[in-house]
Amino acid sequence: MKYSFRMDTKPDPLVADRAFFTALISANLNSLDSLLVEDFLLIDVLNGSEITKPMLLAAIGSSQVKFDAIEPVESRLRVYATNMAVVTGRTEIRGRVGEAAFTASSRYTHVFVAQDGYWALASAQGTQIR
Repeated sequence: MKYSFRMDTKPDPLVADRAFFTALISANLNSLDSLLVEDFLLIDVLNGSEITKPMLLAAIGSSQVKFDAIEPVESRLRVYATNMAVVTGRTEIRGRVGEAAFTASSRYTHVFVAQDGYWALASAQGTQIR
């Protein structure tokens, strides 16, 4: 099942961007699964490691990683042709990894691609602001 927004009804990838944050906070694995392309890759904001879609789903599903809040402070959308969009922005994040709580201010880049009439997240990069 695809996520609830189609490109022809909500062409703004910012909707997909917010849906990604919401799915992380609510630990909604079905939403995350449908929102991410199969070869999705996340570059971790805390340590720069590469996290694949299966790794992210497992970490969220097992509560090894828990997001209490992801607050987008700003975001900017750039759309290229009809099949690719880049969202850059800044967030304030609170959560925990295992038993260790963390907070982070970050800048991020999310790359969305059109896939079967939907916007899907292909790549996410977070850079911590110190």
